[in-house]
Amino acid sequence: MPALSVVIITFNEEANIARCLQALGDVADEIVVVDSFSTDNTVAICQAHGARVVQNAFAGYVEQKNFATDQARFDHVLQLDADEVLTDELRRSIRAAKASWQHAAYSLARLTNYCGTWVRHGGWYPDRKLRLYDRRLGRWQGLLLHEHYEVQPGQTTGQLTGDALHYSYHSIAQHVSQLNKFTSITAQEWALKGKTKVTIFHLIVKPLWKFVHGYVFRLGFLDGFAGLSIAAISAAGVFLKFAKLKTGTQNAPTA
Repeated sequence: MPALSVVIITFNEEANIARCLQALGDVADEIVVVDSFSTDNTVAICQAHGARVVQNAFAGYVEQKNFATDQARFDHVLQLDADEVLTDELRRSIRAAKASWQHAAYSLARLTNYCGTWVRHGGWYPDRKLRLYDRRLGRWQGLLLHEHYEVQPGQTTGQLTGDALHYSYHSIAQHVSQLNKFTSITAQEWALKGKTKVTIFHLIVKPLWKFVHGYVFRLGFLDGFAGLSIAAISAAGVFLKFAKLKTGTQNAPTA
């Protein structure tokens, strides 16, 4: 059975990191936290839970996750975010994968808690991500945002059972704040790709479609007020990305 390194990147995650670490159970043979010089108690909490902490300045999500993967002692890696928590079923599935490793990477489902509500519609669930992998057979890819793990050509991927509980936004204000940050990064990424054309279609039709698609066609209304908030703020995010691209008001990415 291969040994497993759990790697996590952090910056001022004292509100989340203990819950994440406590839920690892016996799946981790080592825990590596790559921290971007937090100014709160993140590092102390990680060290108290037996994690090895490495400090590294944040240069982007792709770069930081690849750096974190490289710090692991073992080639088999589980990458988590600080606001994610393994369920019992997911831990059992990870142990089963360790006992009989068959793929280059495995995806897990994320169940998101939004302002106290578990969101199962609107396109937010199961939100599968490749997170358990043999680092010799893949790499984190992307530009400034929307990083993803990509296996080498010809390699196969599998699926884990169970959910990672994702404690995303605790308030509408937090969601809006993150939206402002991420729309700026996306606009900057588009500009780097040479995408510059912005029309009324992008500014009006695409935001409206984003709302209708998530709230109606993806059944976001079944999640009540949370579903409505997600659909409305997501639609606003589409407008902001194109508006920032059009006016050149993108900001540099931060941790």
